Amino acid sequence: MRTSKRSVVVLLTVLVLGAIAGQAQQPAINMITAEELKTKMTNNQPVVIVDVRSAEGFANSTTTVKGSIHFKLRKLKYRLQYPPFKDLPRNAEIVTYCACPKDEASIAAAEVLQSSGFTRVRVLQGGWTEWLRVNGPVQPRARN
Repeated sequence: MRTSKRSVVVLLTVLVLGAIAGQAQQPAINMITAEELKTKMTNNQPVVIVDVRSAEGFANSTTTVKGSIHFKLRKLKYRLQYPPFKDLPRNAEIVTYCACPKDEASIAAAEVLQSSGFTRVRVLQGGWTEWLRVNGPVQPRARN
């Protein structure tokens, strides 16, 4: 009985340490506020803006963040082998955004981009809703 308790404690310790190590290996996802992004755009600083709103959310909207490109999150990794990502320097600044309550899709997109070697990836904090709230520049949505 004593040996089995010790085995359980050792197993739990290994699992916890493994989980901590796994988190430590993943780079932190940095955030950017809507005001910061707006300032970058006003100052014509180069930034690639990636819209990863759901297909439904994108289709139901008449506008997008000015200069953004829309990709389905589930196809983003595949799309990295094609322009614009294919030729994009790995140190280019990229901002992802979605319309999720806790920025889940844009965080996932940022993780995909970081794991593919992009080093300056940030998530628009508050996403599409925050962008509209601060009256960020928009453009008509491309009709597909």
